[in-house]
Amino acid sequence: MKVISFFPILFISLYTYSQEKVSFFSSDSLKITADLYLNDYQAPFILMFHQAESSRGEFKSIAPKLQKLGCNCLAVDLRCGGKINYVANETAIRAHNQYFPNRNIDALNDMKAALSYIRKFNRKGVILFGSSYSASLALIMAKTTRDVKAVVAFSPGEYFRPEISVKDSISGLTIPIFVTSTDLEYNYITDILSGIDNKYKTIYKPDKGRGTHGAKALWDETQGSDEYWFQLTCFFGRL
Repeated sequence: MKVISFFPILFISLYTYSQEKVSFFSSDSLKITADLYLNDYQAPFILMFHQAESSRGEFKSIAPKLQKLGCNCLAVDLRCGGKINYVANETAIRAHNQYFPNRNIDALNDMKAALSYIRKFNRKGVILFGSSYSASLALIMAKTTRDVKAVVAFSPGEYFRPEISVKDSISGLTIPIFVTSTDLEYNYITDILSGIDNKYKTIYKPDKGRGTHGAKALWDETQGSDEYWFQLTCFFGRL
């Protein structure tokens, strides 16, 4: 894999990799569960958000690879989701049991809380990494949040109509974004991103095969995952 120039990894061999389950609170007092993959307190962060019916377990094999590139990762259980890779979504369970709002759009508050949480470590620009509906939320959040350095969006879409138009919300975004698409999603996604200048966006769909929806495209067992990783690390290398 190509080393990410954005990250201060000159002394990467000195890092002590660690992972721990942490918690913090959303603005409406819902307790959020996340997995913190910490290299060094001063290393930049990637905030990772799962797709529908999923959990932080979606990034169980992805986060350690990104961690080895010299970044910290925070994989977050959003308030709407389920179980994946044997990891239950603890935040979604609490939201259901305690009668918190748990629509997909409500998860934006959890994502903002994740950003506030990592500020206890440092205040460097972050990368938002979203999958499916959370990819759309990551793009929306980036438009209004100064601290976002870049966005990685696996299969974003118009998941919140009629309440919110993602296309309108992200028009004029001026930070680097890396977006993946399946073959069937490509025209739809390019239309959603049409209000963003080409110099800021990289859209990738596999040349062979139909592609995979969401961050599962990076799982080792997914056909073509090596190419997804190559394209992603090339994007990081340009930051």
